[in-house]
Amino acid sequence: MRNDSKTKKITILAFCVAINIIGSFIALTLRLPIYMDSIGTVMAAMLLGPKYAVATGVCGSLISGTFDVYSLYFAPVQITTGLFAGIVFNKGLLKGKKLPFGVMCFAIPTSIISAVICVVLFGGITSSGSSYILQFLSAMGMNKVLAAFIVQIVTDYADKFVAAAIGLAVLNTVPAKYIPAKGR
Repeated sequence: MRNDSKTKKITILAFCVAINIIGSFIALTLRLPIYMDSIGTVMAAMLLGPKYAVATGVCGSLISGTFDVYSLYFAPVQITTGLFAGIVFNKGLLKGKKLPFGVMCFAIPTSIISAVICVVLFGGITSSGSSYILQFLSAMGMNKVLAAFIVQIVTDYADKFVAAAIGLAVLNTVPAKYIPAKGR
């Protein structure tokens, strides 16, 4: 029975990594202002817990880095997303009316990390569609660091909200027998 649970966890983890990669590829290709690279990370947080979510995020960043080198540098964002999303989910803050607040609890730390990486390493310009918004704000006279923080907070929140909503939809449709027993 124990091996069956390990097999389920590894299968779910692989599925969540694939979701991250596909989401990242779609967002990159369409130059969306959200990233879609953490849907699988948030799903793993809900289905398996924080440590599996962190592993999902890191694996997704490493593999996505083969077609978008920027993804590698944002691995700390995935680590933070997985850790905090798992904690927030386990505390019951992603249910019902608590969802917007729960998402904020893990979107704010990831936004700060994202903004620092974006500005310090890349001068505010990455492969993401949100770079267009940052460039626009900078052209309007806004300080690039401030613009990066504003853009990251807004786009990260939207991105994490979409990820949480999709994660909850999946969680509510997967039969309990397919979810490993309290891997959290």
